Amino acid sequence: MDSTPLEFLDHAEAELAALEYDPSSTGVPRREFMFRSLVMAAASTFGVRSLGAQSPQAYFDATAGVWSGMLPVQPPAQQEPVALGNGEAPALQFMPYPEGTGALMERMVAKYGAKAFTRSTFTVEPWVGAAPTSPDDLAFLPAHRIAALIKARKITSRQITDIYLERMERLNPTLNCVVTLMKESARAEADAMDKELAAGKYRGPLHGVPYGIKDLFATKNAPTSWGSPDFKDQQFDYDADIVVRLRNAGAVLLAKLATGLFAQNDWWYGGRTNNPWNLNIGSSGSSTGPGSATAAGLVAFSIGTETQGSIVSPSIRNGISALRPTYGRVSRHGGMVLSWSQDRVGPMCRTAEDCAMVFNVLHGVDPKDASTVTTPFTFDRNIPLAKLRIGVDAAAPAELVEKLKALGMAPKTIGARPTVAGMAGGGLSVESASAFDSYVQRKAKEYNLDLNALPARPAAGQGANAPFGNTPPARPKGVNEGDANPMAAADWNPRFVGSRNTRAFEFINNQRRRLLLVQKWGEFMKDLDGFIGGPNADVGPNAQTGHPCAVLPYKFDVPQFGFGGQRGNDSTPAPTYKAQPICAVITGNLYNDDVILSIAHQFQKATDFHARRPAL
Repeated sequence: MDSTPLEFLDHAEAELAALEYDPSSTGVPRREFMFRSLVMAAASTFGVRSLGAQSPQAYFDATAGVWSGMLPVQPPAQQEPVALGNGEAPALQFMPYPEGTGALMERMVAKYGAKAFTRSTFTVEPWVGAAPTSPDDLAFLPAHRIAALIKARKITSRQITDIYLERMERLNPTLNCVVTLMKESARAEADAMDKELAAGKYRGPLHGVPYGIKDLFATKNAPTSWGSPDFKDQQFDYDADIVVRLRNAGAVLLAKLATGLFAQNDWWYGGRTNNPWNLNIGSSGSSTGPGSATAAGLVAFSIGTETQGSIVSPSIRNGISALRPTYGRVSRHGGMVLSWSQDRVGPMCRTAEDCAMVFNVLHGVDPKDASTVTTPFTFDRNIPLAKLRIGVDAAAPAELVEKLKALGMAPKTIGARPTVAGMAGGGLSVESASAFDSYVQRKAKEYNLDLNALPARPAAGQGANAPFGNTPPARPKGVNEGDANPMAAADWNPRFVGSRNTRAFEFINNQRRRLLLVQKWGEFMKDLDGFIGGPNADVGPNAQTGHPCAVLPYKFDVPQFGFGGQRGNDSTPAPTYKAQPICAVITGNLYNDDVILSIAHQFQKATDFHARRPAL
């Protein structure tokens, strides 16, 4: 429209004046009524200020049946928008249960009563026999066995803490998995746990057990870098909720472990984190440090996060056991946000029983994270496989399926998983763009970048689009091909700008389709406790639906990770690998985290793939 708002109204009044109307009608004349309506419509359409600071505003007196006099309109006071950082959540919350939170709670109460909201007791089975004397043997023990030794006072927390700290200092130059080594605080915490135990105070299975945490979580006494040089000195004055829960349970924090740059792949500002079994490749990401450190025996267990593969992928790459829990079961408070509707927190360990021991502490409602719910979690070391409804896909690993059948599983054949046409992923790209808006604005000013002319996203299979790949993120401007570390100057990340111009109604409609997907998966899983698919088959869909999965090694063999072939104008041969544990994935129905870990435990009781060690 070329005319000004006032010109538009003048023209409209002239046209209305030419119209015939009924002079015998009572009340407000039609022409005046329509013109006054146009004035008010224009005020809301163009904005009051566009009509002048003292533009008239009419109102209709319904009692008198006439229009009032004109009232002056003051322009609204201009205020700066409230500044938003990375953590403030939107008013909308994702809920994975198809019928909603209320229906879930009613179902839980009807089935369990008040016990639905009571944390079950995890009992560590006692240690039998003499304790190992070799530091290496102790370092590679499952966390629940370390817990048993500490409880029996066959080793102290300080002893095992010192073993892990020494291994970190010696092996980190090779693995590059540690961002911040917390020697002083770790030893102080370990000593405190030993004193409490000597005084008869036992906090539970994690009492004195050392662990590491992905460097996305706030800790008072160490920086939280998010894998970025821009934030390598970032310090918080509070601890993330899971840090508090683990500390209260007696766990000893050893180190902040590497995360890929802003939770992307296995490259961070300190370089690439390596797979301890095959040092010629990275350990995948973005929970790259937890995956590498756990497999290398540098911690008893670790904590990772997943948005779309970041627990599953490094666990598979490093040959360890892990749980990607049902969405909403663990607080994300104090963690870097990538996607409010997809981010999850879970244990990365050497065994399924370790995962259950840690998760029993982690899960539950946190008022600081509105997505959290409490549902029952009861790990069963002797779960009867014959009574479970376990689906098996044609692509499921034969070795795992055959062993579980020998242990009593009666598999149910399943086919293709549900899809919804027209659904363009979930909320990840838009949510991450929102979460990092303040950072993007700052970097745009530094680069003199016009955010209305955004850079292209990396090619398919590269960087942000390659959650299971070994290729580092797209090399930013100013970083040369020959640089040893492509993350050295990578303080700009295209994943946060690609969705800034997404139209709001498109995002909302996509979320509506996402709910349809959740509902279809609810129907698909209604007669299943869980299923076994291909190793990476359902990571993408379950990032949208919130279903849990357990990762476990099922054989020992030379991996087929790939990473060779044509890349641009170069042909890179695939690297050769040494044998390592090869992992499978068991996907569970919503809130069946305990069931799938119990299934994995049955397999691990009958095999030893989880007990193999890399030669470092």
